[in-house]
Amino acid sequence: MSVFISPDTLATNPTMAVMGFRRQIIYHLHLWALVAVAPLVVVQWQAEHLALSVLLALFCINAVMVVLLLRKRDIYFLGGRLFPILAVICAAYSTYINGHAGLYWAYPAAIALFFLLPLKEAVACNVVFIGIMALVSFLKFPLGDVWRITFSLGFSCLFSLIFAWMVGNLKRELTRLATTDPLTGCLNRSQLCDVLNSHIKIRERHERVASMILIDLDYFKSINDDWGHLVGDQVLKEMAQRLQERLRDSDQMFRIGGEEFMLVLPETRRREAEALAQQLLLNISERPFLNDIPVTASASVAEVRNGETWSTWLNRADQALYDAKAGGRNQVMNAP
Repeated sequence: MSVFISPDTLATNPTMAVMGFRRQIIYHLHLWALVAVAPLVVVQWQAEHLALSVLLALFCINAVMVVLLLRKRDIYFLGGRLFPILAVICAAYSTYINGHAGLYWAYPAAIALFFLLPLKEAVACNVVFIGIMALVSFLKFPLGDVWRITFSLGFSCLFSLIFAWMVGNLKRELTRLATTDPLTGCLNRSQLCDVLNSHIKIRERHERVASMILIDLDYFKSINDDWGHLVGDQVLKEMAQRLQERLRDSDQMFRIGGEEFMLVLPETRRREAEALAQQLLLNISERPFLNDIPVTASASVAEVRNGETWSTWLNRADQALYDAKAGGRNQVMNAP
C-alpha cells in the first residue's frame, strides 16, 4: 500500500485507509523533523559540539531512510525504533551541554513518540525519557527548575497519552463501524475483495484450499410484508446468530445483501463445506424464528480454483445459488 492512498481505496477499504493515514503521519513527522534538525547539525558542528553534531546527523539519516523507504518501498524502516533512541540521547545530551536551548527539543520529541510507536512502547519510552531528563536537569539546573522541567514534561506526555489513547479507540470504533453490518454484526462488503483475494493467493502459493458458502433466506419479502420490517430485522439478527454458532474462529461471515450471507471457510474442501451448508439449512428450517415464524434458506458452495479472480469465484457461487432457488429452494447447490 502506498503512503499516499487514492480516494478509491479510502472509499472501499476502511482498514487500509486507517493504516494509510497512520503512515502519512509517520512520513510527515519524520520529514519535518528532518527539516528542523538538519540545520542544527551544522550549528552544533560550528559550536564544536562534535559528538552532538554526529548524533544529530544520525537522527537525520534515520529520518531520510524512513521517508525514502515509505515513499519508494512502503516499508517503515526498523519499525521506527531508532527515532526514540536517538531523540532521547540527542535531547538529553543537548540539554546537558546547551542548557535550556537543548531542553526545548525534549517536548516535541516526547510528544512525537505517541504518534510513531504503539501506545505501550511510547509510554515505556517516555517514562525512560522523563527519568533521563530529570537526571540531566538535576545536574544542570537549580532544584526549582528540576521540578518544573520534570512536571511540565511529564504533563505534556500525560496529555499526549490521553489524546493518543482516545484517537486509538476512535480509530478502532470507526473501523468497526465501517467494516461491519450494524444490524447483524457481520462483516460487510468493504472487506470482501481483500479476504477473497488473500485466500486465492494462499491457494496459488501453498495449495491450501478455501471454500465459500452463500446462504439466502427463502421468500424473505413475504416475512417483511406479513410481519413488518422490524420483525424482518429480528429474523436477520437471529439468522446471523444461528450461523455464527456453527462456525470456527477462523471462519468469516459477511452480510452481502438484504437477506444474503456469505461464509468464507479456510482450509475447507467443497465436500466439507457442503456438509456444513446442509447442517446450517437444517438448523434454520427445523426451529421457527422468533418462536413463531417458519423460515427456510437456499445455499450454494464453491471451492476456490487456481487462476480465478475473487469476482469469478463469487460469480460461480452466485450462479449456483440461483440454481438452488430455481430448483425448488431449501437446498444446497454446488458451483460447477
